[in-house]
Amino acid sequence: MRSPRNQIQIQPLNQFYMFIHQNSLENKQRERNMEELAKEPEMKQKNKVMIAIDGSDSSSYALKWALQNLDDTLKSHGVILFTAISADYSGVFSGSVGSVPLDLVDSMESDQKTFAASLLAKAKDDCAKHGIEAETVSLTGSPKAVICEAVQKFHCQLLVMGSRCQGRIKRAVLGSVSDYCVHHAKCPVLVVRQSD
Repeated sequence: MRSPRNQIQIQPLNQFYMFIHQNSLENKQRERNMEELAKEPEMKQKNKVMIAIDGSDSSSYALKWALQNLDDTLKSHGVILFTAISADYSGVFSGSVGSVPLDLVDSMESDQKTFAASLLAKAKDDCAKHGIEAETVSLTGSPKAVICEAVQKFHCQLLVMGSRCQGRIKRAVLGSVSDYCVHHAKCPVLVVRQSD
């Protein structure tokens, strides 16, 4: 039987290995994203408007708002609908000792890609109802980082996104995707807030 002292030492090691493994996955995914973006044909024209969606009420509202208020701009410049597929499996790793079955991670990735495809298809249909032709893009990784990467790759003139209106403390601790994009995207960012 282990002494309490040994148990205390084992826990930080498990957290350390989990941290190293998560960073390794993120780096590999970032490399895959860059390869995907390099293979992606250049969009038909530059200066498109990118609308970032994630399935939340706030992103749905931002899409609706953009379709209603930026109609002429979207029709003349075109739209890229974008969603990020999260690569954060820290919850899976923290609940396990040792390695996580590869089948579980593959299943989670597959489910997330299926969700992203259906989300983009629905948003593309919404655009078509307004007479706007939209292209769709999804990348795996931290939403903050991949949104900014895609904006730069596709030379977007504007990024439209929703805001989840987190409280000050939660936003300070977790960070905000919209705040990050406002400061790091290589184009103007329009953050659409839903009125209460």
